[in-house]
Amino acid sequence: MLQRLQKILTAAGVASRRRAEDLITAGRVAVNGQIITELGAKFSADDTITVDGKKIVAVDTPVYYLLNKPKGYISSVKDERGRKTVTALLPQNERIYPVGRLDRDTEGLLLLTNDGTLTNGLLHPRFTVDKTYVASIRAEISAAALTALRCGVKLDGDGRLTAPAKVRVIAASNTETKTEIVIHEGRNRQVRRMFAAVGYEVVALKRTGFAFLTLEGVSRGKWRRLTDDEVKMLYELTGQKR
Repeated sequence: MLQRLQKILTAAGVASRRRAEDLITAGRVAVNGQIITELGAKFSADDTITVDGKKIVAVDTPVYYLLNKPKGYISSVKDERGRKTVTALLPQNERIYPVGRLDRDTEGLLLLTNDGTLTNGLLHPRFTVDKTYVASIRAEISAAALTALRCGVKLDGDGRLTAPAKVRVIAASNTETKTEIVIHEGRNRQVRRMFAAVGYEVVALKRTGFAFLTLEGVSRGKWRRLTDDEVKMLYELTGQKR
């Protein structure tokens, strides 16, 4: 199947679509030994494609996985320090990478794919894709803290207000509160930092939803493939062309 060169580069994880176009027009991409600068040129995964002389592994058939990530795994393809990675939990005959990240101590829903176009769309802040988490703290959370989270807080080391979040208490006692929080940004360790900004430490965190996707039917450490309808809906959600 022939595809535009910039789409092949994006799908291979080389760069975003716009950055891939810049690489092409700058004369840094070659196909079968010939420099290509035309953005409309189409090729297949069987062609030899290089960027700055380095061969890339082109992806022909996109795959999409939903993983229920356990604690103790990092959201990476490989780790030089030998820590467990999420890709070890999935089929080993496919080159895939996580859509965003969950930190090592956070569990729950994580998407993995080799489709760079969809990945870029899902992570781009202008598409405001909702991500739902259950966060537990060892305290009774105040009404003022809930209001601050809903309005936006400044994160430590950042200085920018977070976008308004949807927050509700789903279980509470004098010593512990379990909350559900929905955000659409993707800053590093954002949920933990948001609660820290209002004076609370998150002791357990689980992502339970990504857009319309949930963990229903997927136990901890297990995965399933997305259906064609789900992939189509994700593309529609981000305004991308499949």
